[in-house]
Amino acid sequence: MIRHTPLRRLALQALAAAATAILLPQARADGFPNKPLTLILPFPAGGATDAQMRTLAQALTKELGQMVNIANQPGLAGTMAPAAMARTAAPDGYTLSVVPATLFRLLHLQKVSYDPRTDFSYIINLTGYTNGIVVRGDAKWKTLQELLDDAKARPGQINYGSTGIGSGGHIALERLARMAGVQFNFIPYKGMADETTALLGGHIDVISDPGWGALVESGKARVLATLGDARLKRWAQVPTLKELGYDITVHSPVGIVGPRGMEPALVKTLHDALRRAMKDPAYMRMLEQFDQPELYMSSAAYTQYAIEQTAREKVFLDQLGIKLQ
Repeated sequence: MIRHTPLRRLALQALAAAATAILLPQARADGFPNKPLTLILPFPAGGATDAQMRTLAQALTKELGQMVNIANQPGLAGTMAPAAMARTAAPDGYTLSVVPATLFRLLHLQKVSYDPRTDFSYIINLTGYTNGIVVRGDAKWKTLQELLDDAKARPGQINYGSTGIGSGGHIALERLARMAGVQFNFIPYKGMADETTALLGGHIDVISDPGWGALVESGKARVLATLGDARLKRWAQVPTLKELGYDITVHSPVGIVGPRGMEPALVKTLHDALRRAMKDPAYMRMLEQFDQPELYMSSAAYTQYAIEQTAREKVFLDQLGIKLQ
Protein backbone atom coordinates (compact mmCIF):
# COMPACT_ATOMS: atom_id res chain seq x y z
CA MET A 1 0.00 0.00 0.00
CA ILE A 2 1.40 3.41 -1.01
CA ARG A 3 1.19 6.08 1.67
CA HIS A 4 1.48 9.71 0.66
CA THR A 5 2.75 12.50 2.89
CA PRO A 6 0.59 15.67 3.08
CA LEU A 7 3.05 17.48 0.81
CA ARG A 8 2.96 14.59 -1.66
CA ARG A 9 -0.86 14.63 -1.65
CA LEU A 10 -0.94 18.36 -2.35
CA ALA A 11 1.50 17.91 -5.22
CA LEU A 12 -0.61 15.12 -6.71
CA GLN A 13 -3.73 17.28 -6.47
CA ALA A 14 -1.95 20.09 -8.33
CA LEU A 15 -0.85 17.70 -11.08
CA ALA A 16 -4.37 16.32 -11.38
CA ALA A 17 -5.74 19.84 -11.88
CA ALA A 18 -3.11 20.49 -14.52
CA ALA A 19 -4.01 17.26 -16.31
CA THR A 20 -7.64 18.32 -16.41
CA ALA A 21 -6.69 21.57 -18.09
CA ILE A 22 -4.55 19.71 -20.64
CA LEU A 23 -7.46 17.48 -21.55
CA LEU A 24 -9.51 20.57 -22.37
CA PRO A 25 -7.16 22.57 -24.61
CA GLN A 26 -10.00 24.64 -26.10
CA ALA A 27 -11.72 25.14 -22.78
CA ARG A 28 -13.20 28.55 -22.12
CA ALA A 29 -15.68 29.38 -19.41
CA ASP A 30 -19.04 29.93 -21.11
CA GLY A 31 -20.03 33.59 -21.15
CA PHE A 32 -16.96 34.71 -19.22
CA PRO A 33 -16.38 37.53 -18.77
CA ASN A 34 -19.64 39.45 -19.07
CA LYS A 35 -18.84 42.22 -16.56
CA PRO A 36 -15.75 44.12 -15.29
CA LEU A 37 -13.07 42.33 -13.26
CA THR A 38 -11.25 43.52 -10.16
CA LEU A 39 -7.52 42.94 -9.80
CA ILE A 40 -6.45 43.56 -6.21
CA LEU A 41 -3.01 45.07 -5.79
CA PRO A 42 -1.84 44.57 -2.19
CA PHE A 43 0.44 47.63 -2.26
CA PRO A 44 -0.18 51.38 -2.27
CA ALA A 45 -0.56 53.39 -5.46
CA GLY A 46 2.54 55.00 -6.92
CA GLY A 47 5.07 52.19 -6.59
CA ALA A 48 6.73 49.97 -9.18
CA THR A 49 4.20 47.15 -8.91
CA ASP A 50 1.32 49.60 -9.16
CA ALA A 51 2.68 51.01 -12.42
CA GLN A 52 3.28 47.55 -13.87
CA MET A 53 -0.10 46.13 -12.93
CA ARG A 54 -2.01 49.10 -14.27
CA THR A 55 -0.25 48.65 -17.59
CA LEU A 56 -0.95 44.92 -17.54
CA ALA A 57 -4.61 45.57 -16.64
CA GLN A 58 -4.99 47.74 -19.74
CA ALA A 59 -3.59 44.94 -21.91
CA LEU A 60 -5.80 42.35 -20.18
CA THR A 61 -8.86 44.56 -20.74
CA LYS A 62 -8.19 44.34 -24.47
CA GLU A 63 -7.77 40.57 -24.29
CA LEU A 64 -10.95 39.90 -22.32
CA GLY A 65 -13.17 42.61 -23.73
CA GLN A 66 -14.12 43.76 -20.22
CA MET A 67 -12.62 46.42 -17.99
CA VAL A 68 -10.05 45.21 -15.46
CA ASN A 69 -10.05 47.60 -12.51
CA ILE A 70 -7.11 47.90 -10.09
CA ALA A 71 -7.95 48.06 -6.37
CA ASN A 72 -5.03 49.07 -4.12
CA GLN A 73 -5.36 47.33 -0.74
CA PRO A 74 -1.99 47.37 1.09
CA GLY A 75 -1.18 45.62 4.34
CA LEU A 76 0.83 42.81 5.99
CA ALA A 77 3.63 42.85 3.41
CA GLY A 78 1.21 42.31 0.56
CA THR A 79 -0.70 39.38 2.11
CA MET A 80 -3.71 40.94 3.85
CA ALA A 81 -5.73 41.64 0.69
CA PRO A 82 -5.16 38.23 -0.97
CA ALA A 83 -6.09 36.54 2.31
CA ALA A 84 -9.32 38.56 2.52
CA MET A 85 -10.09 37.70 -1.11
CA ALA A 86 -9.57 34.01 -0.38
CA ARG A 87 -12.13 34.17 2.45
CA THR A 88 -14.80 36.33 0.84
CA ALA A 89 -14.64 36.36 -2.99
CA ALA A 90 -16.61 33.97 -5.17
CA PRO A 91 -14.47 31.65 -7.32
CA ASP A 92 -16.02 33.06 -10.48
CA GLY A 93 -12.95 34.78 -11.91
CA TYR A 94 -14.18 38.33 -11.39
CA THR A 95 -12.00 39.01 -8.33
CA LEU A 96 -8.29 38.25 -8.59
CA SER A 97 -5.23 39.35 -6.65
CA VAL A 98 -1.58 40.00 -7.25
CA VAL A 99 0.56 38.11 -4.71
CA PRO A 100 4.21 38.56 -3.67
CA ALA A 101 6.54 35.86 -2.42
CA THR A 102 5.84 36.92 1.18
CA LEU A 103 2.62 34.92 0.88
CA PHE A 104 4.65 31.70 1.24
CA ARG A 105 6.71 32.95 4.19
CA LEU A 106 4.55 34.93 6.56
CA LEU A 107 2.60 31.97 7.99
CA HIS A 108 5.90 30.70 9.46
CA LEU A 109 6.53 34.04 11.20
CA GLN A 110 3.15 34.95 12.63
CA LYS A 111 -0.46 33.82 12.80
CA VAL A 112 -2.25 34.33 9.47
CA SER A 113 -5.75 33.64 8.19
CA TYR A 114 -4.77 31.65 5.10
CA ASP A 115 -2.86 28.60 3.92
CA PRO A 116 -1.00 29.32 0.65
CA ARG A 117 -1.10 25.63 -0.27
CA THR A 118 -4.88 25.28 -0.24
CA ASP A 119 -6.67 28.65 -0.18
CA PHE A 120 -5.88 29.98 -3.66
CA SER A 121 -6.29 29.09 -7.32
CA TYR A 122 -2.90 29.85 -8.86
CA ILE A 123 -3.41 31.32 -12.32
CA ILE A 124 -0.03 32.58 -13.57
CA ASN A 125 3.29 33.92 -12.36
CA LEU A 126 4.38 37.05 -14.18
CA THR A 127 7.74 38.37 -13.07
CA GLY A 128 10.13 38.65 -10.15
CA TYR A 129 11.45 41.60 -8.20
CA THR A 130 15.09 42.69 -8.35
CA ASN A 131 16.07 43.87 -4.89
CA GLY A 132 18.82 46.37 -4.23
CA ILE A 133 20.47 47.99 -1.22
CA VAL A 134 19.90 51.66 -1.88
CA VAL A 135 20.93 54.89 -0.10
CA ARG A 136 20.35 58.55 -0.86
CA GLY A 137 22.44 60.13 -3.59
CA ASP A 138 24.13 62.43 -1.05
CA ALA A 139 24.83 59.65 1.48
CA LYS A 140 28.38 59.36 2.76
CA TRP A 141 28.53 55.65 1.94
CA LYS A 142 29.88 54.98 -1.55
CA THR A 143 30.22 51.20 -1.11
CA LEU A 144 28.48 48.49 0.86
CA GLN A 145 31.60 47.99 2.97
CA GLU A 146 31.52 51.64 4.03
CA LEU A 147 27.90 51.21 5.10
CA LEU A 148 28.72 48.07 7.08
CA ASP A 149 31.75 49.68 8.73
CA ASP A 150 29.58 52.59 9.87
CA ALA A 151 26.87 50.22 11.10
CA LYS A 152 29.47 48.37 13.17
CA ALA A 153 30.65 51.63 14.69
CA ARG A 154 27.07 52.80 15.43
CA PRO A 155 24.97 49.71 16.34
CA GLY A 156 21.24 50.18 15.74
CA GLN A 157 21.56 53.78 14.55
CA ILE A 158 21.24 53.23 10.80
CA ASN A 159 17.58 52.86 9.79
CA TYR A 160 16.49 50.79 6.83
CA GLY A 161 13.08 50.23 5.29
CA SER A 162 11.42 47.42 3.40
CA THR A 163 7.91 46.44 2.40
CA GLY A 164 6.57 44.87 5.56
CA ILE A 165 7.72 42.42 8.19
CA GLY A 166 8.91 39.17 6.64
CA SER A 167 9.42 40.60 3.15
CA GLY A 168 12.36 39.44 1.05
CA GLY A 169 14.17 42.72 1.62
CA HIS A 170 13.68 42.50 5.38
CA ILE A 171 14.97 38.95 5.63
CA ALA A 172 17.92 39.73 3.33
CA LEU A 173 19.10 42.73 5.38
CA GLU A 174 18.76 40.82 8.63
CA ARG A 175 20.82 38.00 7.17
CA LEU A 176 23.42 40.49 5.93
CA ALA A 177 23.57 42.13 9.36
CA ARG A 178 24.09 38.78 11.01
CA MET A 179 26.83 37.74 8.59
CA ALA A 180 28.61 41.08 8.87
CA GLY A 181 28.24 41.30 12.64
CA VAL A 182 26.32 44.59 12.60
CA GLN A 183 22.93 45.81 13.78
CA PHE A 184 20.48 47.88 11.71
CA ASN A 185 17.15 49.34 12.82
CA PHE A 186 14.29 48.00 10.68
CA ILE A 187 11.23 50.11 9.83
CA PRO A 188 8.45 48.39 7.81
CA TYR A 189 6.47 50.25 5.13
CA LYS A 190 3.36 49.46 3.12
CA GLY A 191 5.10 49.91 -0.22
CA MET A 192 7.97 51.36 -2.21
CA ALA A 193 6.28 54.76 -2.66
CA ASP A 194 6.20 55.29 1.11
CA GLU A 195 9.77 54.06 1.49
CA THR A 196 11.02 56.42 -1.20
CA THR A 197 9.40 59.38 0.50
CA ALA A 198 10.96 58.35 3.81
CA LEU A 199 14.40 57.87 2.24
CA LEU A 200 14.45 61.19 0.42
CA GLY A 201 13.06 62.93 3.49
CA GLY A 202 15.86 61.60 5.68
CA HIS A 203 13.61 59.46 7.87
CA ILE A 204 15.47 56.29 6.90
CA ASP A 205 18.98 55.76 5.56
CA VAL A 206 18.68 52.61 3.46
CA ILE A 207 16.09 50.81 1.35
CA SER A 208 16.17 47.06 0.80
CA ASP A 209 13.57 46.55 -1.91
CA PRO A 210 12.90 46.51 -5.66
CA GLY A 211 11.70 49.37 -7.85
CA TRP A 212 14.72 51.63 -7.28
CA GLY A 213 15.91 52.06 -10.88
CA ALA A 214 14.26 55.40 -11.67
CA LEU A 215 15.35 56.79 -8.32
CA VAL A 216 18.99 55.91 -9.00
CA GLU A 217 18.83 57.16 -12.59
CA SER A 218 17.62 60.54 -11.33
CA GLY A 219 20.66 60.85 -9.08
CA LYS A 220 18.51 61.01 -5.97
CA ALA A 221 19.74 57.60 -4.79
CA ARG A 222 22.70 55.27 -5.10
CA VAL A 223 22.59 51.46 -5.26
CA LEU A 224 25.37 49.76 -3.33
CA ALA A 225 24.59 46.14 -4.21
CA THR A 226 21.96 44.01 -5.89
CA LEU A 227 20.54 40.76 -4.54
CA GLY A 228 20.27 38.59 -7.65
CA ASP A 229 22.47 35.78 -8.93
CA ALA A 230 24.31 38.00 -11.40
CA ARG A 231 24.85 41.68 -12.16
CA LEU A 232 22.07 43.49 -13.97
CA LYS A 233 22.59 44.60 -17.56
CA ARG A 234 21.54 48.17 -16.83
CA TRP A 235 23.66 48.31 -13.69
CA ALA A 236 26.70 46.29 -14.70
CA GLN A 237 28.93 48.39 -12.44
CA VAL A 238 27.00 47.37 -9.31
CA PRO A 239 28.17 44.19 -7.55
CA THR A 240 25.92 41.51 -6.13
CA LEU A 241 26.00 40.56 -2.48
CA LYS A 242 27.40 37.18 -3.51
CA GLU A 243 30.34 38.89 -5.24
CA LEU A 244 31.01 40.85 -2.08
CA GLY A 245 31.28 37.67 -0.05
CA TYR A 246 27.73 37.37 1.33
CA ASP A 247 25.89 34.32 0.02
CA ILE A 248 22.49 36.00 -0.09
CA THR A 249 20.12 36.13 -3.05
CA VAL A 250 16.50 37.19 -3.23
CA HIS A 251 14.09 35.63 -5.72
CA SER A 252 10.69 37.25 -5.36
CA PRO A 253 8.10 35.94 -7.84
CA VAL A 254 4.99 38.03 -8.49
CA GLY A 255 1.87 36.28 -9.74
CA ILE A 256 -1.90 36.41 -9.96
CA VAL A 257 -4.28 34.17 -8.04
CA GLY A 258 -7.98 33.74 -7.44
CA PRO A 259 -9.95 32.15 -4.60
CA ARG A 260 -9.73 28.40 -4.27
CA GLY A 261 -12.27 26.30 -6.13
CA MET A 262 -12.10 27.99 -9.52
CA GLU A 263 -13.08 25.71 -12.41
CA PRO A 264 -10.13 24.54 -14.56
CA ALA A 265 -11.71 26.03 -17.69
CA LEU A 266 -12.00 29.41 -15.98
CA VAL A 267 -8.40 29.28 -14.78
CA LYS A 268 -7.30 28.42 -18.31
CA THR A 269 -9.25 31.31 -19.84
CA LEU A 270 -7.63 33.77 -17.46
CA HIS A 271 -4.19 32.20 -17.79
CA ASP A 272 -4.26 32.35 -21.58
CA ALA A 273 -5.47 35.96 -21.63
CA LEU A 274 -2.81 37.00 -19.12
CA ARG A 275 -0.11 35.15 -21.04
CA ARG A 276 -1.00 37.16 -24.13
CA ALA A 277 -1.20 40.39 -22.11
CA MET A 278 2.33 39.75 -20.82
CA LYS A 279 3.58 40.26 -24.38
CA ASP A 280 2.09 43.75 -24.58
CA PRO A 281 4.95 46.14 -25.54
CA ALA A 282 3.98 48.76 -22.94
CA TYR A 283 4.00 46.16 -20.17
CA MET A 284 7.33 44.74 -21.32
CA ARG A 285 8.84 48.24 -21.30
CA MET A 286 7.53 48.72 -17.77
CA LEU A 287 9.31 45.56 -16.59
CA GLU A 288 12.51 46.73 -18.23
CA GLN A 289 12.21 50.12 -16.54
CA PHE A 290 12.20 48.43 -13.15
CA ASP A 291 14.86 45.81 -14.01
CA GLN A 292 12.44 42.91 -13.70
CA PRO A 293 12.66 39.83 -15.91
CA GLU A 294 9.71 37.85 -17.17
CA LEU A 295 9.37 34.91 -14.81
CA TYR A 296 6.51 32.96 -16.33
CA MET A 297 4.97 29.98 -14.57
CA SER A 298 1.90 28.19 -15.86
CA SER A 299 -1.05 27.48 -13.56
CA ALA A 300 0.22 23.99 -12.79
CA ALA A 301 3.83 25.08 -12.30
CA TYR A 302 2.78 28.00 -10.10
CA THR A 303 0.61 25.73 -7.95
CA GLN A 304 3.50 23.31 -7.53
CA TYR A 305 5.85 26.19 -6.71
CA ALA A 306 3.47 27.45 -3.99
CA ILE A 307 3.41 24.05 -2.30
CA GLU A 308 7.17 23.54 -2.45
CA GLN A 309 8.14 27.12 -1.61
CA THR A 310 5.95 27.17 1.49
CA ALA A 311 7.86 24.14 2.77
CA ARG A 312 11.24 25.64 1.77
CA GLU A 313 10.52 28.89 3.58
CA LYS A 314 9.88 27.07 6.86
CA VAL A 315 13.17 25.18 6.64
CA PHE A 316 15.01 28.37 5.71
CA LEU A 317 13.56 30.45 8.56
CA ASP A 318 14.05 27.65 11.09
CA GLN A 319 17.74 27.48 10.10
CA LEU A 320 18.09 31.24 10.59
CA GLY A 321 16.20 31.18 13.86
CA ILE A 322 14.17 34.24 12.85
CA LYS A 323 11.03 34.69 14.97
CA LEU A 324 8.87 37.76 14.62
CA GLN A 325 6.30 36.78 17.23
